[in-house]
Amino acid sequence: MALKTTFLVQTFVIKRKRLVPGDREVAPTESGALKKAEAMAARFPGTAAIKVVADDETGELESAAILAQFGEVPDDFAESLQGS
Repeated sequence: MALKTTFLVQTFVIKRKRLVPGDREVAPTESGALKKAEAMAARFPGTAAIKVVADDETGELESAAILAQFGEVPDDFAESLQGS
């Protein structure tokens, strides 16, 4: 089992007066994800930098953690990561 770590930036947008996930972008490093999320927060209601560890062969999620969040992020976002 080979684990692979991926860093993502999740944006949040307002649709029908609700805060919902927008696009996800991959970042090469943890610091890159943090910087990108902070910079993108100026253009979106909210962003989050995420670290995802998954089995490279099966794609099975090992863990997912929010490194930082900027602006508005849904209250249940942390719980939803474990199900994605």
